[in-house]
Amino acid sequence: MYDFTYTKPSSVADAAKLLAADPDAKFISGGQTLLPALKHRLNKPTTVVDLTGIAEMRGIRREGNMLVIGAMMKHAEVETSAEVKAAIPALAEMASNIGDVQVRNRGTLGGSVSNNDPAADYPAAVLGLGATVVTSKREIPADEFFLRMFTTALETDELLVAIKFPIPEKAGYAKMRNPASRYVMAGAFVSKGPMGIRVAINGAGPCVFRQSDMEAALADSWSPDAVAGVKQDPDGMNGDIHGSAEYRAHLVGVMAKRAVAAAG
Repeated sequence: MYDFTYTKPSSVADAAKLLAADPDAKFISGGQTLLPALKHRLNKPTTVVDLTGIAEMRGIRREGNMLVIGAMMKHAEVETSAEVKAAIPALAEMASNIGDVQVRNRGTLGGSVSNNDPAADYPAAVLGLGATVVTSKREIPADEFFLRMFTTALETDELLVAIKFPIPEKAGYAKMRNPASRYVMAGAFVSKGPMGIRVAINGAGPCVFRQSDMEAALADSWSPDAVAGVKQDPDGMNGDIHGSAEYRAHLVGVMAKRAVAAAG
């Protein structure tokens, strides 16, 4: 691990100032990605900005037809929240199956979404529900937030503060996990609600994406059989020692079918 300066601001404004003043600074929330990178000397920040002391980035509340979750909420807190279970049960169920108990008690919603790992769970929920990402500067629709692998619309001095999830009529999530790493090989989050019918796919491609053919099929008939007939093109899908692009493309259909069944 390289030497760096450690600081722990108490407000979003102070954290944003620190990042704006130092382009080589990195923020840390749960540390599930940054800490391993630091240990293996894969990242060399001049300053590590600890966000755990910022109260305004915490909390879960309902605002009309929206569920607002602070970026610093841990997976375990989303999993056990009565507000989340009542408004979007699929989101609580998703959180309960992220990594293992240690990861769920350290990792955060904002860290996962802003990192945009192709195999992360939360990006599928954000895109699959048509959520809005609230930052220290603006509000970004989910369809404009995820750009490509490990890249989002966030600027270098911009913090993800909270996420506004529209409350759907129904929603469901299913994933195939790598049995060793527990990372998603292919997952599908489906929803029907104020943002229309949406199907978001994670794990299978280099970035979370919407499956428009499945959305059209579900608009005609909301049933597992409707998406079972839609084939995912393997071109551009991830392929590695754990599964080929063709295998992951097949899994997209299987997981989408299970997600619709879970949604009811």
